[in-house]
Amino acid sequence: MSGVVAIVNPAAGGGRSEKLAPAALERLRGAGIEAEVLNTSASGDATRLAREAYGRGVRGFIAVGGDGTSYEIVNGIFPQALEGGDRPWLGFLPLGTGNSFLRDFTDEGADHSITALTSGNRRPCDVVRLSCDGGEIFYINLLSLGFTADVGSMANDRFKGLGDLGYVLAVVLQTARLGPRAFRMRLDDARDWNQYGVFVSFCNSRYTGGKMMMAPYADTGDGKLDVVMAGDMARRQLLAAFPRIFKGTHVHLPTVTSSQASVVEIDVDGPMDLMVDGEVIHDRPRRLEVLSGALDVCV
Repeated sequence: MSGVVAIVNPAAGGGRSEKLAPAALERLRGAGIEAEVLNTSASGDATRLAREAYGRGVRGFIAVGGDGTSYEIVNGIFPQALEGGDRPWLGFLPLGTGNSFLRDFTDEGADHSITALTSGNRRPCDVVRLSCDGGEIFYINLLSLGFTADVGSMANDRFKGLGDLGYVLAVVLQTARLGPRAFRMRLDDARDWNQYGVFVSFCNSRYTGGKMMMAPYADTGDGKLDVVMAGDMARRQLLAAFPRIFKGTHVHLPTVTSSQASVVEIDVDGPMDLMVDGEVIHDRPRRLEVLSGALDVCV
């Protein structure tokens, strides 16, 4: 196999990636996968490195780290990949904290990923294009607005090294600030949807924050987003509902709605925290569009 780049985030998983990546990459070499290894040293490096590699003809990428690493690589591959030519593919060596996207396919971590890479198992995956005031962003996991974005921001800023526990702590602390927000959206060609809620997530895959099953019926290859919205909930209701997200049963609560769409128009007053594939950015979202089967993933 040639023309493959492995982009390593040594800081992923609180430094776990730096310790484990050499042995994992050696296993790939032993199986005949010779990948050019590129290390990141700052936020945004993986996007830049993937963009440069794609520009010189590389079409195979391996994300060595967590969801943030694969998110940055996807944003290096796209929008270039939409111009045509050989299809890009993305594989994973999940050495980060959450590795949410990969949980749709396995809970065996790097062992499964190495098997998928060496056997050449690939499947088409939808990519979501998010248009904001600041430009275009691409993702394969999920976008969240409201309470869940606030939780993601706090977990990243204050509890990054604690994994699942960090998200739980952030949920408890953010609940003290809980309040409904106005979301104005149009799903596909439906009428305007004006609703108050504490959060809304636009999911391409099922999991977020590691083991939280935000969208239990999402399918990465169906050409649709699963739109999960929690309505106006009191603090005690949210805390009581929170444990259910680990099994995905929160979507059956009367205060939670779930819909599907290929295109979503969003009208909000101004910039806000957006949690995209575990990364938090501050921008004003405008439009979501599913690019059906735009990327092959090794899973």
